[in-house]
Amino acid sequence: MKKLLVILIMLICPCVHAEQAVLPSETGLVTGVEYFDSPVDENQVKQAVTVKVLSGRFKGEVTEIDNMLTGNPAYDIPLSKGDKVVLHVEPLNDNIATAQDVDFFIADIKRDNQILIFSAVFALMLLLTGRKKGLTSIISIIATVGLIFFVMVPLILNGFSPVLSAVTVGILSTIITVYLVGGFNFKSTSAIAGTSVSLVFAGLLSQLAIYFAHLTGFAGEENMFLYTARPDLNFTGILSASIIIASLGALMDTAVSIASTINEIHETDKNLCVRELFKSGMNVGRDIIGTMSNTLILVYLGSALPLVLLSSSIDLNKFFNLNQVATEILSALTGSIVILACVPFTALVASILIKKGSKKFDINLPETDI
Repeated sequence: MKKLLVILIMLICPCVHAEQAVLPSETGLVTGVEYFDSPVDENQVKQAVTVKVLSGRFKGEVTEIDNMLTGNPAYDIPLSKGDKVVLHVEPLNDNIATAQDVDFFIADIKRDNQILIFSAVFALMLLLTGRKKGLTSIISIIATVGLIFFVMVPLILNGFSPVLSAVTVGILSTIITVYLVGGFNFKSTSAIAGTSVSLVFAGLLSQLAIYFAHLTGFAGEENMFLYTARPDLNFTGILSASIIIASLGALMDTAVSIASTINEIHETDKNLCVRELFKSGMNVGRDIIGTMSNTLILVYLGSALPLVLLSSSIDLNKFFNLNQVATEILSALTGSIVILACVPFTALVASILIKKGSKKFDINLPETDI
């Protein structure tokens, strides 16, 4: 267990650092709001917002900021008294002595407290429902998020292949998650093998889809913002990496379910041969793939719901050939195909390892050790 924790800490440490400029920001509290008509456009309204700085070097300072409301909900930040906001701080000169030497701009409403509350509720329910398994699940989630933010993101920003970075992080996340939850045994090893090969297949298949469909990798505004900041990045590779990471959870779930089923069947009747175990695994896999593929497609449809609604007011021939629409559809189909491929491979590997694996190499840790 100690070795496992050491490995976990090493993996989630930021082994590669990306050099990037970060705009300074502070927290502010809206203490007053006044409305004025815009002299430029009658459809615009100006909010004169009085803000008290709550953090940083200028804590306690009170400043007035103009907040324009244009009528576009995508860009407007309507504020009320008592709202907490994120303030962007822009120096006016090199010598910053007082608050008069900087300009404050409202970047957005502060929402991290709500995120923390919902995260706490999620963690609490996970612990109450799963108990020890819930604790290992929390550890695996932290490890996965750490791998993405501190390994994959810096790798991509420093010029490494997004596809290789995503596959590597996916495999490491799978190893940590499956071994933590399932223990060190052939069942877990089979699930890891099935997921790992499927991730490699996902990388290859997503690259083929992007190449033959001439996808650009620019399917949303966030891609344009990233291109403005980092035009040197490989955006088709980033799209492929997003497909790989999006399908990771479903792949792990599918592989673990099949490997666990084959292991239970083998424990019940150890006279079954590899072919019979494989057949049982495939029978379970057929039940899984329907819901798993449906789940993955629904995830993409849910995230692209505005595009779905747009289909009612545009020619369908044009709609399905839009870059954004084609990207979402091919991403969902690629993930579903990879899940289908994960079923037979995991069933085959699990049948062979669980049936023919020597018990002296099967290190089963009691649940109390995880």
